[in-house]
Amino acid sequence: MKRLVLLGASGSIGIQTIDVIRQHPDLYELKAYGVGRNTGALRKLLAEFPVECVSVQEESDAAELRKEYPHVRILSGEDGLNELAAMQDYDVLVNALVGYAGFAPTLTAIKNRHDVALANKETLVVGGELIKKALRKYGVSLYPIDSEHSAIFQALQGNRHEQVKRLIITASGGSFRTLNRDQLKDVTVEQALAHPNWSMGPKITIDSATMMNKGFEVMEAHWLFDMPYDRIDVLMHQESVIHSMVEYIDHSVIAQLGAPDMRLPIQYALSWPDRFDLFEEHPLDLAEIGTLHFAKPDTERFPLLKAAYDAGTKGGNLPAVMNAANEAANLAFRNHEISFLDIETIILDALNTVVYRSVETPEDLESADSWGWGYALERIDSLK
Repeated sequence: MKRLVLLGASGSIGIQTIDVIRQHPDLYELKAYGVGRNTGALRKLLAEFPVECVSVQEESDAAELRKEYPHVRILSGEDGLNELAAMQDYDVLVNALVGYAGFAPTLTAIKNRHDVALANKETLVVGGELIKKALRKYGVSLYPIDSEHSAIFQALQGNRHEQVKRLIITASGGSFRTLNRDQLKDVTVEQALAHPNWSMGPKITIDSATMMNKGFEVMEAHWLFDMPYDRIDVLMHQESVIHSMVEYIDHSVIAQLGAPDMRLPIQYALSWPDRFDLFEEHPLDLAEIGTLHFAKPDTERFPLLKAAYDAGTKGGNLPAVMNAANEAANLAFRNHEISFLDIETIILDALNTVVYRSVETPEDLESADSWGWGYALERIDSLK
């Protein structure tokens, strides 16, 4: 029985994590969870999974919930997430938060000697070096939940790191994979949110359309698998059947295939090295799919992918600035304040403007995040 703390329980990954737990009540126990602003989801969870401690984003919501649930400890804000991560009576933190907010709880869990199942890629994008140092110091493990990194993790099993030639991360191309740059000028938020393959939260779906998400995944893979950037490739694969691949020095390529269902990588992150049954309504049927397509990514069409390689290679504060500018621009687009292509402009301009600084502490990351947000917000105001 693994005892879990789940952050982001009401989001896309959180909901699917709950489903995995439902399917295996003898294997997993929820000890605590956080839900952001979704207090309705919290009430439903407390009815099904009673726990002693939960967290919400707003203190005003926490105050109301304390009246309703006097026997439950209701925390709030960033401090609440970190307090859940610091709890002692659990085994694995499932971090399904979105954005930079996921970094601090990950680091807190590691410092308290808990393993982490990570869906929050920004943790490694902004602070990969700090996280790797903490993992070594405290002797705990980080298990990937992103489907691409889970696929690589699975393809590495039983093989030696020094025999890996390269990692190949597949990319669907997102909602606008068939559109050229001119056609992207007037696309709508609603069109961008209609991902052809995956069911994801709104922020990540927009990131998929800009390929920022794929750039972040390259940076995440660099830290997860100790692989230099020039040995991590991206391959366009519109069907999302092959989730990623590993090529070895003998040119053998091992791929992991599956239906586009995030419950599989979630469960594998929790069950490794074991595999358990998973109810899948539409398991992969290659005969039905028939044909798979592949192509090299066009970095002129997707400039944020190249920018992620560049920022990751240079390191320092650049990844954190890129992430912050993206969070601000992505949100502004979803709020109908800027156009789709403005997202790219804001991020690239932020990277070209910021003064490079090394990152040695979480405070350095905080400073870079604050600068990226501030710069992006000024640009958003100028574009309105």
